[in-house]
Amino acid sequence: MPVIIADLSDRPLDVAEHLAAVEDPSAGAIASFIGRVRDHDPGADGEVVALDYTAHPDAIVTLGAIAERFAVDGVRIAVSHRIGHLEVGGVALVACVSTAHRAEAFDVCRALVEAVKAELPVWKRQLERDGSHSWVGIV
Repeated sequence: MPVIIADLSDRPLDVAEHLAAVEDPSAGAIASFIGRVRDHDPGADGEVVALDYTAHPDAIVTLGAIAERFAVDGVRIAVSHRIGHLEVGGVALVACVSTAHRAEAFDVCRALVEAVKAELPVWKRQLERDGSHSWVGIV
């Protein structure tokens, strides 16, 4: 069962839960990524104060499929994405990957995060300090 967590949640993400989920006696390395809401974005005209994440109804299935692609040969994965309202500093994405060796853990974690960012049908509405907003990720 190499994909331990693949979830979307409207509640705060628990980094410790994700780290514990990929613990295994055969794992010599755990690489993790924590994506947080920042106060700026190239597409924003002003200071970003919050994000509202919206997901397609099938997004959870997509996230599971993405995780499964990377969970091979002793790789254990825990990955979750937030939906709903997040203030600056809020945790939007957690990915933890355990493997026997560090190089593989780093490589798989990075590839997993890039795939989630590119393929997961989740969109964000950026809220700016002046009250304006813009959508990101909608084509």
